[in-house]
Amino acid sequence: MSDIPPRFEKHIEVTKSGAVAVDLIAMETGLSKQVIKKVMQKGAVWLSKGKRTQRLRRAKKALKQGEVIHLYYDQNVLAMIPPEPTLIVDEGKYSIWNKPYGLLSQGSKWGDHCTITRWAEQNLKPQRVSFVVHRLDRAANGLIIVAHEKNSAAALSKLFQDRKVEKRYQIWVHGQFDEKADKDNPTRVNTDIDGRSAVSYFSVIKYDAKQNRSLLDVNIETGRKHQIRRHAAELGFPVIGDRLHGQEGDKEDLQLTAYYLSFICPYTHKKNVFNLLS
Repeated sequence: MSDIPPRFEKHIEVTKSGAVAVDLIAMETGLSKQVIKKVMQKGAVWLSKGKRTQRLRRAKKALKQGEVIHLYYDQNVLAMIPPEPTLIVDEGKYSIWNKPYGLLSQGSKWGDHCTITRWAEQNLKPQRVSFVVHRLDRAANGLIIVAHEKNSAAALSKLFQDRKVEKRYQIWVHGQFDEKADKDNPTRVNTDIDGRSAVSYFSVIKYDAKQNRSLLDVNIETGRKHQIRRHAAELGFPVIGDRLHGQEGDKEDLQLTAYYLSFICPYTHKKNVFNLLS
């Protein structure tokens, strides 16, 4: 194992049907079978069949000639321990979670064991597959929806696309925000993000003079990448703990919480309201 690089990828073409996945990977990489099984469970091994590629978790999977195994090995990623989310409600076709700081919404080719979807798959009973409906930054915390059927993922995603989901956030920002910006007269930002329309509304909840920081309530019409963080920074009030758009040297965790979700359930047709602050 000492000769194994800390990060590499390996693409292995199956030349003979009947080969066992874990045996073939061990022979081609020098990794122990025990390590390979853990890597597979953490979502870093993929199998291509024609144009279709999906994660391969079964170590003893019998392979077919012409298939290709893709291994993405990164010791740092694989060593990560996922923080534990809190289940708010399990609706069967979907579930609502309180995602903590550090847990991912979506995995990568290097693994998915630190994602909310994989956590749901491994911890919900009865066990179900999980699909991403919407995203919440790794550094953010708060409410997130996980779907457990392809149809429910499509139905819930459409609610977001049609802007029929009300989302509210609270953020702590550096400085004293305009005290006139209340919920009846919020500060509106409509600067495009990555060439796409983005609209955010900021209103003041309170100001902490001792630490010179303001607690803001945020409502967004769109859901662009880092939208709240980028719009807050544009106003001159970066979110505390924002390593990308905030103040240099900020050591705190990102002070951004998705505390409120409201939508009409596509199955019961009743209004669902989830509020971490109530």
